[in-house]
Amino acid sequence: MRRLSASSSPFFFLLLMLCCGWARASMGLAELPAAPGDGPVTVFYPSADAARLIKRARFTLDVAAQGAPAPGNGRLVVVSHGSGGAPWVHADIARSLVEAGFVVAMPEHKADNYKDDSNPGPDSWTIRPAEVSRAIDAVAQDPRFASLLKLDKVGMYGMSAGGHTALSLAGGRWSPAAFTRHCEANLVDDFQSCVGLITRLTGGPLDGIKKWAALLVIRHRFGDDATPREHTDPRIAAIVAGVPSSADFDMASLANPRVPLGLITAGQDRWLVPRFHSDRVLAACLPRCELIADMPTGGHGALLSPPPPGLSGLIGDMLNDTPGFDRPNVLQDVNAKTTAFFRTHLLP
Repeated sequence: MRRLSASSSPFFFLLLMLCCGWARASMGLAELPAAPGDGPVTVFYPSADAARLIKRARFTLDVAAQGAPAPGNGRLVVVSHGSGGAPWVHADIARSLVEAGFVVAMPEHKADNYKDDSNPGPDSWTIRPAEVSRAIDAVAQDPRFASLLKLDKVGMYGMSAGGHTALSLAGGRWSPAAFTRHCEANLVDDFQSCVGLITRLTGGPLDGIKKWAALLVIRHRFGDDATPREHTDPRIAAIVAGVPSSADFDMASLANPRVPLGLITAGQDRWLVPRFHSDRVLAACLPRCELIADMPTGGHGALLSPPPPGLSGLIGDMLNDTPGFDRPNVLQDVNAKTTAFFRTHLLP
């Protein structure tokens, strides 16, 4: 009978995985099909299968596409993308989490994603938290992942509009009327937050018409609807909000977050000006929340990693790196701190 050497024994490989962790595993990639009324859910996870380069939209990813899931740490983190966003711009934070043993799920938010960006803003913000909950359900129902996960303590990460989702799930209350009031009072100073990427103020003779039209549309769409929007999912046990859209929140509702809440801020954010957004949240929730990282030279797109290539015009001005931003070192540090936050609050 052939003798097995230690290095060829299945037990040896199991022991190696247990001793050395799953950091050497590939990052698997799968897409759960869309349920009625929802978009698909993209899942990144530890996989023992070999990775290879694949193309997704304008991005090249080094993943084990449809690879067999490998055991990790048993915990799930859901990521909520920004307006018009895609899973691929969060691949680096996903990789950091996967290398720590987490499974990462990213729902495609209806009418506010890279395939269809027809209805961003308060309409999307209203439905996004429930889409996060249904993404947890979708992972729980998939036999590839259900047996590997304990879903009593789920993490949630959101960036920009996804940060708005994160604050909602942390116990924050907001309303369309609050958004209208913010834009009425601060339209010039927070113009892109109120109108998105449709246009910008230039100091020219058309600025008056732009401001009038912006307020006309905002008042017509969102008006005086002061019904508080809130959503709770008891499975979610730790939340990170990166450069969150937050000017429409009742800050008193964020003074005592219902779960551990971490924030990531960018000092040069010109899309969601910090004094109206992340700075207000920090002022409301400290010391009951945690500033995971501040990026003094980071702009609004600093957390998009990898960043979308070749952006120009207004969207480039909003998302491209600002001068002096040390992207490789800053993002490595921020992703490590974010992963450590989830490890602290989700693992035994």
